[in-house]
Amino acid sequence: MKEKNLKYDEIMVRYGELSTKGRNKKTFTDRLGENVRQSLRGIDDVKVHARPDRLHVVLNGADSDVVMDRLHNVFGIQSFSPVLRTEKDFDQAAEAAIKMLAPQLEAGKITTFKVETKRQDHKFALDTFQMNRQMGGALLKAFDGQLKVDVHNPAITVLVDVRLNGIYLTSQVIPGPGGMPVGTAGKGMMMLSGGIDSPVAAYLAMKRGVSLEMVHFYSPPYTSEQALAKSKELTGVLAKYSGHIRFIQVPFTEIQETIKEKLPEGYLMTVQRRFMLRLAAAIAQKRHGLAVFNGEALGQVASQTMNSMVAINDVTSFPVLRPVLSFDKTEIIKIAEEIGTYDLSILPYEDCCTVFTPPSPKTKPNLEKTRYYEQLLDIDGLVQRALAGIEITDIHAGQEFLNQNQDVFAELL
Repeated sequence: MKEKNLKYDEIMVRYGELSTKGRNKKTFTDRLGENVRQSLRGIDDVKVHARPDRLHVVLNGADSDVVMDRLHNVFGIQSFSPVLRTEKDFDQAAEAAIKMLAPQLEAGKITTFKVETKRQDHKFALDTFQMNRQMGGALLKAFDGQLKVDVHNPAITVLVDVRLNGIYLTSQVIPGPGGMPVGTAGKGMMMLSGGIDSPVAAYLAMKRGVSLEMVHFYSPPYTSEQALAKSKELTGVLAKYSGHIRFIQVPFTEIQETIKEKLPEGYLMTVQRRFMLRLAAAIAQKRHGLAVFNGEALGQVASQTMNSMVAINDVTSFPVLRPVLSFDKTEIIKIAEEIGTYDLSILPYEDCCTVFTPPSPKTKPNLEKTRYYEQLLDIDGLVQRALAGIEITDIHAGQEFLNQNQDVFAELL
């Protein structure tokens, strides 16, 4: 717990996995720096400096708690620490360390600690051993009876970094979200429904550096405005990890009505999914995407057996990636709860897949039969008309859509 009035000077960010990127490291750190700047938009005077070894967020008086809350959502950050800066003077550094440690100690309780020093400035009067010993002594004296040295397993580690431009101190290492900076793995199209799985798949794809655009199929009047608003709001929740996300809504009513009218019931779901994948791949190619992502988990429902996947993937050679393929439902739900999408996903506003689900869909659709039935349809015409009707919305982090019609929604609950 930090002292409320304690003003930190900067937040030091550690890279983690980025440190293994060799000659490409600068590309990754530059992208992380830009993503951090985007996440901190609206916080005046903050400056971000992406260095080879660390990223530094210079606060210039900004609230460190607000900044750190934002950093929790930036992929590529392994950990970060709030830091105090002093001149290269031992007495100033010791005073800052005392001020920093005071709110972390409990009255009447002994807390173990140690001091670790790194020196960039090897001309500084004290070497690392001397700084550790003298700083430890100053803290023991200031908190008489409250501190005890434990170099092996301390409750608090005071990190002292003697740089060329000053001494920097911290006593907290806060875990970041890990992963890779969004945008370093290229762009993909996420087939986003209003369910639990696809938002989790989107989160996992972004964590590996993918910049996503959401492709959502809607079928008015069979699906309601509430269902569309729910998917947009899910996108707003996910946008906190990338600043903003483009939401592409694709009209699907004509395709679903035509399939239901002309094809055997057992193949409705398979052919419907084939059209969705065709459209997602076409949108990806048009918008310079490298892959299509979805929320399929192997064997979870009829359209997610390997037989079904073979029949559905047959329509494109475009890469189709499934981040939650091997997850079971409880694992997916746990992540959904952690990232804040679960409560939205379980709201009773059905998407087009749910509304048009046949009673007994094929779990092992025959590929040749699927192709034969599909040839009964005007495939190119249906696809082109759907593509012509798409609408694109730029959705920002935390943007809300459901509360615009709360009275209407309440009637459904």
